[in-house]
Amino acid sequence: MFPLSFPLDVLRSGFGPRDRVLDPFCGRGTTNMAARLLGLWSLGVDSSPVAAAITAAKLVRVSPEAIATETRNILGQSTDVEVPSGEFWEWAFHRETLQEIAKLRAALSEDCSAPERIAIRGLVLGALHGPRTKGLPSHLSNQSPRTYAPKPAYAVRFWKARKMSPPRVAVAEVIERRARRYYSNELAATGHVLLADSREPSVLETFEQPFHWIITSPPYYGMRTYVPDQWLRNWFVGGPAEVEYSARSQLSHRSPEDFARDLRAVWRNAAAKAAKGATLVIRFGGISDRNADPTGILLESLEDTAWRVKLVRDAGKPNRGRRQADTFLKHRPRPSGEIDVWAYRT
Repeated sequence: MFPLSFPLDVLRSGFGPRDRVLDPFCGRGTTNMAARLLGLWSLGVDSSPVAAAITAAKLVRVSPEAIATETRNILGQSTDVEVPSGEFWEWAFHRETLQEIAKLRAALSEDCSAPERIAIRGLVLGALHGPRTKGLPSHLSNQSPRTYAPKPAYAVRFWKARKMSPPRVAVAEVIERRARRYYSNELAATGHVLLADSREPSVLETFEQPFHWIITSPPYYGMRTYVPDQWLRNWFVGGPAEVEYSARSQLSHRSPEDFARDLRAVWRNAAAKAAKGATLVIRFGGISDRNADPTGILLESLEDTAWRVKLVRDAGKPNRGRRQADTFLKHRPRPSGEIDVWAYRT
């Protein structure tokens, strides 16, 4: 994740009122949100159902009242739904809270086309797991990291050792509070998100108008844990109720050369739909357990494309800060330094 200030600063460097923005690795939709704040239409593409759902929630136009009404309508229905069982689920969520989550999951899996439902899905994904607070609850789970889902065996040991039973959380109340926070200020501009693989040439073929800005941050070479790290959120959007260790729809991490080749396919597809002189800005970095040069990988990926590099600069090191998730990160690879690469479409 990069901060909202990054795409905002890039766009403010010279955007026009009719410019269109693309992020082929949209993740949580930060670039798309920046474009919307500036009144620009944007497209986000990601192969992760979780990422696409979160981005979609940042692009809809809907009121907090409509979100609250639809949430209570769904939870008020007397329908039987499948509720996952097992030791992890018993420790992760209060039984009644999990039943409400499962009811929302079933309804949204059946139909998530309305703006209210798109917003509800995004709000639940943000609140599904995270730290417990002394005041009003902001997350639905027992104590957990907010950025990624803990693995079941470790999490159960953690909770048992500390005798931390899951609290009863009213799902509708959490959604309503979050809806007031995120949807009270209506924004005119919107955009679109695609659940797709940006390496495929057909992904952008239906978009006739060219893009003027491509602002993105690809996965770093060696980071292959996106699917298992988001397994709980992936369950909520229709995935399995257990950790899925998969590299499906991800860039190849067999070697720096293979990784650069996959990235090159993305840059070529973006160039095919970019206006002449369009700007491409990429934030990229590495992780500490991979002996590879991030700058070299990225510059190699831009070779034999229509993009010409005009600036490479140090973006500093990502600042994690002090957060609860650090408890779960003792043995995980850490990000190293980051760079920003600016290029233009010839």
